[in-house]
Amino acid sequence: MYEITLEGVFSAAHAISVRGVREPLHGHDWRVTVTVTGPGLDSDGLLCDFHALEEVLRGVIDPLKDRNLLDAELLRGMNPTAENVAKRIAEEVDLRARPMLGPIGARVARVRVTEAVGCSAAYEPGAGQV
Repeated sequence: MYEITLEGVFSAAHAISVRGVREPLHGHDWRVTVTVTGPGLDSDGLLCDFHALEEVLRGVIDPLKDRNLLDAELLRGMNPTAENVAKRIAEEVDLRARPMLGPIGARVARVRVTEAVGCSAAYEPGAGQV
C-alpha cells in the first residue's frame, strides 16, 4: 500500500455548541492534513500528482478562509466542531479527487484538522463500515 500526505492551512472562526451552550466566537489557524492511500502506482510511478491534489484541497478550503464556519456552505446545518470540519473536508476532497484516484484504486484515507497545537481531530471515510 502506498500513501501520500499533503497539508493546507486556513484561518477561520467558529463557535461550537457543547451540551446546548454556544461558546464564544473565536478563531484558529486550521491545519488540514489529507492522506491518500492506494495499492499501486500509475504509469508515471505516482499514487497521485501532489499538485493536482493540492488544487482539489485548495478548492475545498479556500471558501473557508477568513470566514465564520457557522456561515460556511460546506458546514451548513452542522455544529462546526473539529470533527465535523474534518469529516466534511474529507468527503468533499474525496468527491472532487475521485476521478483521478479511482482509476488506480486510490482513495482519501484520512483527513486530520488541527485547530491549535496539540488539538486535532481526524476522519477516515469508510472506516468502521461493514
